[in-house]
Amino acid sequence: MNTVAALPWAAAPRDRRLGRARALVLVWLATTVCTSLVMPGLGLADEPRPLWVALGALGIVAVTVASAGAVHGAVTPWTPAGTRRAWTLALVLTTVASVALVGPVAGGRWATWAWVGAGVVGIAPLLVTWRWVVVVASVCAAVSVVVAGAVGGSPVQALVVTGGIGLFVAAVNWAPVWMWALLLDADAGRDARARLAAGEERLRFARDVHDLLGHSLTVIALKAELVVRLPAGDPAVRDEAAQIQRLATTALAEVRQAVHAYRSVDLHEEVAAVRQVLDSVGVRCTVVGEAADVPPDIAARLAPVLREAVTNVLRHSRATWCRVEVRVDPEGGAAAASASGFATLTVRNDGVDTRVADAHSSGLDGLAARLADAGGSLRVERLGDEFLLRASVPVPRVVPAAPGADAP
Repeated sequence: MNTVAALPWAAAPRDRRLGRARALVLVWLATTVCTSLVMPGLGLADEPRPLWVALGALGIVAVTVASAGAVHGAVTPWTPAGTRRAWTLALVLTTVASVALVGPVAGGRWATWAWVGAGVVGIAPLLVTWRWVVVVASVCAAVSVVVAGAVGGSPVQALVVTGGIGLFVAAVNWAPVWMWALLLDADAGRDARARLAAGEERLRFARDVHDLLGHSLTVIALKAELVVRLPAGDPAVRDEAAQIQRLATTALAEVRQAVHAYRSVDLHEEVAAVRQVLDSVGVRCTVVGEAADVPPDIAARLAPVLREAVTNVLRHSRATWCRVEVRVDPEGGAAAASASGFATLTVRNDGVDTRVADAHSSGLDGLAARLADAGGSLRVERLGDEFLLRASVPVPRVVPAAPGADAP
């Protein structure tokens, strides 16, 4: 199936301009499809035999209905795959049947079936890739020439109508669809960038709160505890100090809880957003592994690395592809005794500019230090025109509770 067929046509765009563009493209497609299939109707007006008029009308209507169903299924994402295949098969069958039903209509006076073939070629880019469009056009043109020769028409005229006009209609239909796809990619990329920026701001806020307010509350709690432990002094002062200690400890716990909530990151959503950003700028992104399997604490450490790596791909390379792999290795090998394994994030892309070979790793120094604090590591490597980044973080071992520990 062509990528055009997978576009979210029916999703209501938030931007009214996108909504108007979508409506315009759909009207354009309906107009061109109907127009290209109305042309065979002119042959019916020039056919003196009533039987062939009826048979020709039946064939033209059948192809028109099948074409409309196939195009609607191709541009409507929620259409089941089985329904799309059924409409495509119906179009193939009605096109084959129309050779016998429409071919003899106005034979020698009007290239009736040649226009049917041109209509089929015109909607082919909405159903299949361009490689198959060439195949469809070649087959329809050959059939058109054979039909024209059999009914006494002009093979050259039939070839021009089916091949030339058909491919022109195909280009006319494909152009607005391609432009609409670019608009959707740009809109999806804008949303993905906004989500990434919001996630980065959440992490920055969490770091600031933890580093500044968390440190201050810890100092307050410690100083109050020292006052409580003084051997002599006014009991009322010690009582007040004890209250300060309790309040500071409670506030510290609440701050840590809030920071933990801000630091909670869904790595699966981060990978999906990154993929949208890369796809929107023409970089083919392949995702391997299941990010949802990474524990939340580990995901919070890997997510900034992923964002920084993709930022480097966009800023410092002319990449055409990017591979993102997320893996959780089981216990064993290099895993530490206190860890059940390692969570590894690997980002690899092409298009590295050798003149700025170190530009990728310069922005990762701070992240490397944070990973090191957690016992992890960050490695970057340039392999010809490819760049490899691999971040690894140990997954803490979960110690099961002793049997009967909760027993009274």
